[in-house]
Amino acid sequence: MRFGEFLKATVLLSGAAATLLAVITIGTATRDADNQVVLVAAGWWFVAAIIGTVVGRRAQVTTAIGRLLADAKAATSMPEHRPTAVMLNRLWPLLLATIAAAGLGLLSPRIPAVATGFAIIWALSWRKQHRAVQGVEERDGVVFFVEDTSPFRPMVLKRMPGMRREVPSVNGGGTS
Repeated sequence: MRFGEFLKATVLLSGAAATLLAVITIGTATRDADNQVVLVAAGWWFVAAIIGTVVGRRAQVTTAIGRLLADAKAATSMPEHRPTAVMLNRLWPLLLATIAAAGLGLLSPRIPAVATGFAIIWALSWRKQHRAVQGVEERDGVVFFVEDTSPFRPMVLKRMPGMRREVPSVNGGGTS
């Protein structure tokens, strides 16, 4: 799976987790006629959206992703295409946290309300990283793929030759 696509999917799945947990929060609070929980949760979600927006405003690659790209192993053959396995291996903590918060949310709406805020922060803070990785790929003429590793080991990337994008300079004479 391409690393940029993995980052996009991570943002979308984090947003989906936040949506699911918000629905459970509102449904459970409505069932219990607890309007105060909904109001406090909405305030927390607003603050979480601000935090995620501020943290994710940079268009540059984060330090951790930059290190991951720099440590990528060179490869000459395409890796096996198994996006579901890669997503499950890498995002199992998100899945586990979402299931746990959703299950506990059936008992109390406060737990998924808090978890929703963290999922919002996570989704918004990673929202621009796939574009930053795409910029590095275009600049260097490489493509990064997520290597299929154990879910309990750090992520490893493979770097393969790709297509380099030539960008004209300001004066029109070559590449910049």
